[in-house]
Amino acid sequence: MKQRKRVEWTRLDNASKFFPATCNEKDTKVFRFSCELYEVVEPEVLQQALNTTIEAFPLYKSVLRRGVFWYYLEKSDISPTVEIEANPVCAPIYIRDKRNLLFRVFYYNNRISVEIFHTLSDGTGALWFMQTLVHHYLVLKYKETFEDNTPKLNYNASLSEKMDDSFGRYFLGENKLKGKFRKDKREKASKSYHIRGTRLEENRMKLIEGSMSVKAILELAHKYNTTLTIFITALFLYSIYKEMSTYVKNRPVVLSVPINLRQFFASVTARNFFSTMNVGYHFGKGSKDFKEVIQRVKECFEKEVNEESVNKQFNPLVSLEKNPFARIIPLPFKDYSLRIANKLKDRGITAALSNVGKISMPKEFDAYIRQFFVCTSARRPQLCICSYRDRLAVSFTSPFLETEIQRTFFQFLSNEGIEIEISSNI
Repeated sequence: MKQRKRVEWTRLDNASKFFPATCNEKDTKVFRFSCELYEVVEPEVLQQALNTTIEAFPLYKSVLRRGVFWYYLEKSDISPTVEIEANPVCAPIYIRDKRNLLFRVFYYNNRISVEIFHTLSDGTGALWFMQTLVHHYLVLKYKETFEDNTPKLNYNASLSEKMDDSFGRYFLGENKLKGKFRKDKREKASKSYHIRGTRLEENRMKLIEGSMSVKAILELAHKYNTTLTIFITALFLYSIYKEMSTYVKNRPVVLSVPINLRQFFASVTARNFFSTMNVGYHFGKGSKDFKEVIQRVKECFEKEVNEESVNKQFNPLVSLEKNPFARIIPLPFKDYSLRIANKLKDRGITAALSNVGKISMPKEFDAYIRQFFVCTSARRPQLCICSYRDRLAVSFTSPFLETEIQRTFFQFLSNEGIEIEISSNI
């Protein structure tokens, strides 16, 4: 009798459960990292690098399956293949009932890109995968240069650390939560301003990338007595306001901003481990002065980006997941509930902003890497930023043809003396 092969599977973390239920053709829940090199990419070498990298990230060999009560990740024997870029930006990866990997690796001219379905990982985890891939590619391509002194990988977590469900590990439990944190009365969220526009055909996205000097933008942020992140966030809010029609200026402009929870907990997981906060400004009630917007954004960050605040948010979500009654609700009902919750949440959000932060690579690679970019699928305008050495990459994705907000954003920087390289996919 032939022995049946044992199926290896992994539970989804708390955040991962949200994405299969809410993704669609307009919002694929896919994000992209790109590394721009000084030389054209060699696909054969990139494939070798991917073959090595995938062994260090076993979860990336998984396919997403549907159970009776939950989604889960099932280990597969599918081998990832490097391809030349041919799909639209952040095209769908997860397709229901199709057994495929949840990421893709491709190249075009001197760029290496990785696109990932959000269930697999968040931005930080995906960046570690990307850094590892680029590391192996450069070591293989320039093996004669590095054979006697191979640069060390920046990310050297163990397999168990990479696979860790940090939501479950750092969940305090309902009793501890009541004892440690007071339940604040939350303000009732008013309906935010929603950006409208002409949708691109076939649910494509417009990607506009701006590249500039980190030193120059830091000097500008310091001129306004603030940090780079707060400055960029305030400028995005301000740029949206500048393009609002008069009759909707009585609604607040609100950005959804992810928070990397690894900065508060001892986690190096390559899976999802993030929370989100809303950062807003009501231009109809407050001052229109840009400095006042910066001050308001600073207050929001101080209030929300701390251990107590993030615990208040993610502990109730994990508690709900562990509720025995919630566990036995069939998956279709869970999906429907998540979609409804997502629509209600969207009522209070205008756009989104994500800052991956400073990307580091071994100094030996400085001569080969020019810069990194990050962007994500968007059902509304979204801004992503990251930096590498002295290059800051600001990437706008939008489902709309109109580009007034992006133009206002970059024009403000240009008027302040910032030199910007701008490119677009459309």
